[in-house]
Amino acid sequence: MTTATAAPRTNTPRQEKHWPDNPGATEPRQNPPAFLSDPYPTLARMRQAAPVSVLNSDSGLRLWIITRYDDVRAALFDRRFAQDVRRAQDLADSRVEGVNLGTEITHMLSSDPPDHTRLRRVVQAAFSRKRVEAMRPMVERITLELLDGLDAAAAPRTTRTTTTATATADLVRDFAFPLPILVVCELLGFPPEDRDLYRKWSTTIVTQEGDHAAVRRAVQEMGSYVLAIADRRIRRNDRPADLLTELLEARERGELTDDEIVGMVALLLIGGHETTVNLLSTSCLALLRDPGQAAWLRADPTRMPGAVEEFLRYDSPICMATTRFTTEPVDVGGVEIPQDEFVLLSLGAANRDPARFEDPDRLVLDRRDAGHLAFGGGIHRCLGALLGKLETEIALTALLARFPGMTLACQERELRWRNTMMLRGLEALPVTLRR
Repeated sequence: MTTATAAPRTNTPRQEKHWPDNPGATEPRQNPPAFLSDPYPTLARMRQAAPVSVLNSDSGLRLWIITRYDDVRAALFDRRFAQDVRRAQDLADSRVEGVNLGTEITHMLSSDPPDHTRLRRVVQAAFSRKRVEAMRPMVERITLELLDGLDAAAAPRTTRTTTTATATADLVRDFAFPLPILVVCELLGFPPEDRDLYRKWSTTIVTQEGDHAAVRRAVQEMGSYVLAIADRRIRRNDRPADLLTELLEARERGELTDDEIVGMVALLLIGGHETTVNLLSTSCLALLRDPGQAAWLRADPTRMPGAVEEFLRYDSPICMATTRFTTEPVDVGGVEIPQDEFVLLSLGAANRDPARFEDPDRLVLDRRDAGHLAFGGGIHRCLGALLGKLETEIALTALLARFPGMTLACQERELRWRNTMMLRGLEALPVTLRR
């Protein structure tokens, strides 16, 4: 793996062989395990070297990486960093061949105003503080149902000599994944039994597993699935009180197209569970590393909301924000990024910046400093931030109470991390459950 180099003041970037992931690459490849398991030393070197670093993707697409807290935060609010995916694709096509930036889906995260404003307005009320708080009983119910399933596996088993109450489970597969996807299913009114299908589409689209044709197939399958559910509802005049009904009513008012409905559902299915899955898995791992902190939380559950903010800062579930491009030259810490350049904002690096957070590489659950950038900022700040935090607070509180003796069921070096630099999460988290 090559390391980042500072962008020179002359704005003539020194080209590296590749970055340890493949945004826009024509073929997938495995990232270095050391980077996947702990990207923070690499990000720290980049942050210390210069305000901006320049690297190449495998396809040859030049990327400018911003890593310092103040610079990342400023860029999140700066409209000169655009996200319109169609304009970005045209720009990429003029540089290299075979790059796919995701034009198959139209949604808020890949749009700029006025389209972004229109799309966000349609759904923002569904994620207001009042509406999210009203979801609490539903999230608690789903959490307890999942824990009951785990509890049944850990029920006491008696032999001639001993009685044990232990079992091995994969917390990602059995808890961290199904919880947020089941919440999203209820929110949209989608069949929960199809959750593995949603996960398959999400993984393909987010990590670009396989070639671009695989991504296109996943998008097409998801689109056909969503529109089939919508058509059935229309034929039956079935209008349950869920978010899909609100989207269909917006279409009737001329506020959304079919493609935009598919894009909105895709964003909610993917974004609505990816962040929480990753946050839950890394938070659980942090507590398994330090049972004392788990006991501290268990002793007083009212500490959990503050702890979740620290989990978000310490191991941000989104390590790199979605790709942006400059609409005019932008000065970042004395380094000028020219117009029409692709930019990545490292939320993970910013949240470990010692210029902003004291002792940033240490998990401090009572830090009482919620200035992290884990949910981004500006007009593209994560719409589901409140819901993701609610899910995590409820899930971790209940999990710690149910299984106070839970331990990691493998060596930490054996854990597999997701093969993407954008997301920070575990493929699996095997644990031994003890009541």
